[in-house]
Amino acid sequence: MSSSDQFETRLDDDLALLTETLEEVLKSSGDPADQKYIELKLKAEQALEDVKNRVSQASDSYYYRAKKAAYRADDYVHEKPWQGIGIGAAAGLFVGLLLARR
Repeated sequence: MSSSDQFETRLDDDLALLTETLEEVLKSSGDPADQKYIELKLKAEQALEDVKNRVSQASDSYYYRAKKAAYRADDYVHEKPWQGIGIGAAAGLFVGLLLARR
């Protein structure tokens, strides 16, 4: 797993934890009759919804770019199979060396 994949996984976990925590706070705190509480709750709910939408859009974007890269790699291997085999062998050797060091 690359460092960017680990970062994205940690970011997803952190956002999920933040979302759950904020939802719990919104459900349990404050006096429902207090106007300031109502305004803050609405603002927090809107911010939470905005973050969820942005994360979802970013996730879709990453998925689309990864899928596009996979299709390009597939096309390349079909057009130049021997070079694809060489690249795959080199990548396998590199990964094997990295794993052997641990």
